[in-house]
Amino acid sequence: MGNHKSTTITTTSSTAVLPHRIHRIIQNFLLIWLDANIDESKQDFKNSLVHLRHLVASITPFTDAQECVEFLSDIKKEKVFMIVSGSLGQQIVPEIHAWSQLDSIYIFFSNPSHHEQWVKAMPKVKGVHNDIKPIYKALPSDRERCNRAMISISFHGIDTLFMYTQLFKEVLLEIDDDTKSIKEFVEYCLLQDDIAKDEVKQLGQRYRRHTPI
Repeated sequence: MGNHKSTTITTTSSTAVLPHRIHRIIQNFLLIWLDANIDESKQDFKNSLVHLRHLVASITPFTDAQECVEFLSDIKKEKVFMIVSGSLGQQIVPEIHAWSQLDSIYIFFSNPSHHEQWVKAMPKVKGVHNDIKPIYKALPSDRERCNRAMISISFHGIDTLFMYTQLFKEVLLEIDDDTKSIKEFVEYCLLQDDIAKDEVKQLGQRYRRHTPI
């Protein structure tokens, strides 16, 4: 796969109250950009990478569709966001659309109207754009949705009370202001759909009365 390069960036999350274990889950996704006309020496492409690096931890550009498909098929644990040109998108999106590792697809092409019809059958296609700026705007909300889904999946099947006891302990070991950060963490947990609210409140009350080791 000699035609692609990977750039790995460490990003800063706004959810600083969360322990490192959750941050590892949140950062567990990447961006693939497939376009036969990618020229990494062009300033426009470099400028686009600067913006995208604020949104994703890893960016892998491809100019060859088959190499891109092979690379994507090898991904097992990460979730993938994909920017693809219209012509190559029409060629490979029907093949890869059902793959679980693929979360969102953005078609980037000079004439969007040529591709608006076939993408209607592809719900993972979030839009067809002739400007990359709408993709910049769409990525953060799609990333946040993906973050929440990945956290929920990672927590599924774990005893809720035990899991949040351990997470509270991690939070307390990593923060300076216990009361404020516990309050923020409890508020975050209460926003999650798959968490027993009474157990979270119980933990918050318990850790206000006792200091865990």
